[in-house]
Amino acid sequence: MARLGSGVEPLSGLPSPSPRDPLLSPDSHMDVQGYKWVLWRVWLCRLAALLSLGLLLIVFHWRPRLAVLARCCSCPLALADILLLRDSFGQQHVVEVLTEELEEGSLELIGQREEAEWRDTVQLYKDEKTVLRYYMFEGLRYIWLDRKGSFCRVSVLSEDWTCKDLHSFQNGLSPLEQSMRRSVYGANVIDVPVKSYMRLLFEEVLNPFYVFQLFSITLWMIDMYYFYALCIFIISIISISISLYEIRKQSVTLHNMARLVTNVTIRRDSGAEECVSSLDLVPGDCLIIPQEGLLLPCDAALLEGECLVNESMLTGESVPVLKTPLPAADRMYSSDTERRHTLFCGTELIQAKGGRPGGSAAVAVVTSTGFFTAKGSLVSSILYPQPINFRFYQDAIKFLFILGFVALIGAVYIFVVLIRTNVTWSQLIIRSLDIVTIAVPPALPAAITTGTIYAQRRLKNRGVFCISPPRINVCGKVSLFCFDKTGTLTEKGLDVWGVMEGRPAGFSELVPEPTLLPPGPMRTGLACCHTVTLLRGQPIGDPLELKMVESTCWTLQEPEEDGDVLSREFGGHKVLVVMRAPNPQPQVQGTSTSEAVAIVKRFPFSSALQRMSVVTVAHGGHSALAFIKGSPEMVASLCLAETVPAEFSSQLHNFSSEGLRVLALACKPLDVKSDLNTIERGDIEKEVHFLGLLMMKNLVKPESAKIIDILKMAHIRNVMVTGDNILTAVNVAKSCGMVESDDKVIFVTATPHTAQSMPTLRFSLEDGGTVDTQSPTAVNNGGLYQSGFGCHLAINGKSFAALCDHFPEYLPKVLMQATIFARMAPDQKTQLVKELQKLNYRVGMCGDGANDCGALRAADVGVSLSEAEASVASPFTSKTENISCVPLLIREGRCSLVTSFSLFRYMALYSLIQFCSVLILTTVKTSMADLQFLFCDLILVTCLAIVMGRGGPSEELHPCRPPASLLALPVFGSLFIHTCMIVLGQLAAFFITTTQEWYIPLNSTVFGAANLPNMENTSVFDLSGFQYIIMAAVVTKSYPHKKPLYYNVIFLCLLCIYFSVMAWLVLYPVPFLRQYLEVYNIADMNFKMLLVAVAALNFLICFVVEILIDLGILNCFRWLCGKRPSKKKYKRLKVLLSDSTLWPPLDQTLSPTNTAISFS
Repeated sequence: MARLGSGVEPLSGLPSPSPRDPLLSPDSHMDVQGYKWVLWRVWLCRLAALLSLGLLLIVFHWRPRLAVLARCCSCPLALADILLLRDSFGQQHVVEVLTEELEEGSLELIGQREEAEWRDTVQLYKDEKTVLRYYMFEGLRYIWLDRKGSFCRVSVLSEDWTCKDLHSFQNGLSPLEQSMRRSVYGANVIDVPVKSYMRLLFEEVLNPFYVFQLFSITLWMIDMYYFYALCIFIISIISISISLYEIRKQSVTLHNMARLVTNVTIRRDSGAEECVSSLDLVPGDCLIIPQEGLLLPCDAALLEGECLVNESMLTGESVPVLKTPLPAADRMYSSDTERRHTLFCGTELIQAKGGRPGGSAAVAVVTSTGFFTAKGSLVSSILYPQPINFRFYQDAIKFLFILGFVALIGAVYIFVVLIRTNVTWSQLIIRSLDIVTIAVPPALPAAITTGTIYAQRRLKNRGVFCISPPRINVCGKVSLFCFDKTGTLTEKGLDVWGVMEGRPAGFSELVPEPTLLPPGPMRTGLACCHTVTLLRGQPIGDPLELKMVESTCWTLQEPEEDGDVLSREFGGHKVLVVMRAPNPQPQVQGTSTSEAVAIVKRFPFSSALQRMSVVTVAHGGHSALAFIKGSPEMVASLCLAETVPAEFSSQLHNFSSEGLRVLALACKPLDVKSDLNTIERGDIEKEVHFLGLLMMKNLVKPESAKIIDILKMAHIRNVMVTGDNILTAVNVAKSCGMVESDDKVIFVTATPHTAQSMPTLRFSLEDGGTVDTQSPTAVNNGGLYQSGFGCHLAINGKSFAALCDHFPEYLPKVLMQATIFARMAPDQKTQLVKELQKLNYRVGMCGDGANDCGALRAADVGVSLSEAEASVASPFTSKTENISCVPLLIREGRCSLVTSFSLFRYMALYSLIQFCSVLILTTVKTSMADLQFLFCDLILVTCLAIVMGRGGPSEELHPCRPPASLLALPVFGSLFIHTCMIVLGQLAAFFITTTQEWYIPLNSTVFGAANLPNMENTSVFDLSGFQYIIMAAVVTKSYPHKKPLYYNVIFLCLLCIYFSVMAWLVLYPVPFLRQYLEVYNIADMNFKMLLVAVAALNFLICFVVEILIDLGILNCFRWLCGKRPSKKKYKRLKVLLSDSTLWPPLDQTLSPTNTAISFS
């Protein structure tokens, strides 16, 4: 098969301007095959569709690939009309190649820098007119690039933009240039399609479930089951109507949330400003952001001014973020790395300032539009979620095929039995097909979602919102939970604990309050090194910085409409913020003026850089200082060595060990005569002078220790992933119970390859740590794993990166024991989650939604602690700002999973009960009556299935997790044994009836309903009625993952009512019920009592069998076969590590050349 392109992304590997997470973009590496229409094949398929009465079109609708293969032939991608896509999950999609004519000569309007790339787009089809070839997939536009020989995302045209290039767009685009770009990029809109009711009805009716229902109803109508067919038809209509209403409602809601069309002001190349619709925005447009802000309709890089942005819709973080101008550096632009300079689509710009003369508004350049924006990426993740790799859902499909095989056997049996009689061929076919509609319950997929619906409703009532309901069942199998530290395990707010100034001679005495510091750089740095701003006169910003500024008692002043007054006050420099010291106490000679410092440039905090910096000017503009604040290790590495006190490391160790949040400050004198507003970050963040340390107390939330203990008791592993210092993280881990007081902490230190040294790996016990009287070496010789002490590894971000790069053979072993991951960048958190998943852990992640977005989406279960009702940052959002939602989620997940198992087994057994009844009755030339089917299906089974899932979760988390495999021995064994009991019970009722003295044989000259009422039908129907109720009671589970059965009052009452009704129907049937249900009036009360006794015995045996299976009686078969190793890698690795006397290798310096310790 011809294939010219195996991927849709270019080979450059450059980051895309839009932060589209590959987790949410399975199409980033797709297999693409080209096909061209073949006219005679198309007409042949049309004829076949006509002859098959549209059946072929239904098959093509279910399997689009077959439609392509039948009507097209393979061809090079450059000539293709139709494309067949296979994404990284193996799913196939069919898309049509579209063409669009471009304006002649418009290519020349694009600058020389891009001309070659744009010419590639259309070169192949530039005969007499310029034509663009593209296709749309999941909202994204892919264009044909001849030079690359493939279809590429349209964002490839702008992905090599540098920060300097973006600044060149500040002059604006011409109308013709913008028109050309709009033709290529398409409209700037995140358009969630809202399908019409007719189209939704058409798609819903063609669902295999409803096609099967339609087939069944048609069959029943032919078989003259009119009343039953009519009831099922009405129920199907109601079900379809509700489904259409819900789908349409959700589509409209998402459409309204995603679609944002507004008027914006852009700058043209002539210098004029023009108001246009946001639909017309294209990458490269120069956007003017008004002072009062706006709801941003695109992704844009901020070039001039500052913006205060509320990003809660994207991240769940409620604290507004200050965005600063993008430096005009000659480096590639990426919204991921330049996050603090990027304005994201869908975020609310609260205010803008400092971008134009007079201080009003700000200037930005559009970088991404439509589905290529951050908001578009997250909306796409809702519209097109990645497949959930969960065994329960996979096994459910397999089990349907098993039931289909059973139905096939039943159909063959019916055919063989009836062909020996004198039934017509039409009856023979109808009876054979009818058994298929009984053995394969079409309502099975819908029934197993009942537990999830109940769980989602309960979670919403508890303040936990879910945008991905199938994830609720996955919660029940979580085996490891990762927690962010700050704001998740600990309080968001911090209190200043003390300050220590650093001098070359050593640290000063600890000063408890910054106000007690003498005037100098340290006090000024504490007051100025921040991104706090004013909103309607109130300071707003990061809680840590707010506390820091508050502790200095300095006040913040921002320029008014005209900032010239403040500018002149500080030597003519453009002022962003002025910090004024409190008025000093009156002196003998009079009152001195308060100290004032202006902030003229800010470089916001970066998680990757672990620091922030500001440029300040003293009053009068006589001197300028740059201040840096960040992690002590990072700041110290940027300082001149002679300015860092000798006891820096020991002091940092002491403070961090006490659980304090430690920040370091440094400064650097600048030339006040230089242009401070254009100074580069790299120029000021080097060769700085160390100022001192700021210690802040970050208290552990009171709920954290209790919840961690609950999870540990439930054998759910807890891991801390934080950007803070490793010693602080260890202290918090001990405070919240992740690490017990007598547990040992081992630090993992890995160094990367450098010009001077090879990579190394070292494991060392926490300072002062001992195991009884043994030395670390003695512990190593005996194996710490076997010493009887808890062992936890702690590693920081740098070591984690080196471990992944240079020691991959040790990575799984470290992950098995590591509890603390410190100084982790956001992308490292995501990488950690993926590596844990490779070990077959079901990973949960709980964070505040800001720096944890990638990890929250990568995890099997992501929980964002946010005040927002629903955030697209993660599948779950909790309004309770502590981790108490985690055990609640797991309990609800386990409850939902157990309920789904119960409902699945019940629906399968219900089909098998009816299947057995029909086979037995067909064998003796009779059948069940129309209303008997209706009574069993609607009154008994449907009502029981609906209320079965109402039982809530257990109040406690049990150490064992519920199974997720429907094909496991206990589940399969249970179904097999219950089916045997069902068959034996019905056969017992049948043979007991035929052996009675008063038994009257059937009329052998007629068949089916014409033989009703009769004794055989009555006895089998009566017992099967009991079996529907019996199986509902038997397969419904409670302990240990659900509340006891008596909490589900409605279900319990319904069971009692149905048992009473069936007993009454058997013992004392009233005439009108006998008439409607077409049951035989058996007068022998002893026989009736015997029938009830058989049903009671059936219940007792099934109940006892179920209890024995729950206790593990079927495990004896596993013992006979021998114990097999677990399929989960982490369990196998745990066994290997526990048997090793060489793990972990303490106080040994390992290198990649060393022979790795083998555990396999």
